[in-house]
Amino acid sequence: MANAELLDRDPREVADELVAAGSADPDWLDAFAAELDGRLARGQLARVLAVWGLSQADAAAVFGVSRQAVSKWLRGGLPSARLEAVADLAAATDLLLRYLRRDRVPAVVRRPAPALDGRSLLDLASAGQTREVLAAARAMFDLHGVHA
Repeated sequence: MANAELLDRDPREVADELVAAGSADPDWLDAFAAELDGRLARGQLARVLAVWGLSQADAAAVFGVSRQAVSKWLRGGLPSARLEAVADLAAATDLLLRYLRRDRVPAVVRRPAPALDGRSLLDLASAGQTREVLAAARAMFDLHGVHA
């Protein structure tokens, strides 16, 4: 089946067919699911780098690894120990893109903020505080406390 034909179909229908076909080999289904998860995580990392304006060397500094390690992650998948951190950064990126123009995000993530004790979102990420990055991004756009 051609790629275009697959994309025209309901994803639930295709998933049902794969499960039915793979029911005789659950290891195949596990490997397929792991491959999909890996591709999604690689895509999230690539998106964070692109939106935040980070090079692979910058990302290496954020994660405390070599540039070659980041390159390997983008090609072959992230280690499980990094999945949560990348998910936090991806969620923060989604918020930033929802409320800011894309071209402003790199400056915003680098700007020291009084609410972060003079640190930036990038500083927090580099300190391994990715949950705090997500919390700070949420707080930036929390309009519930704004009174008219």
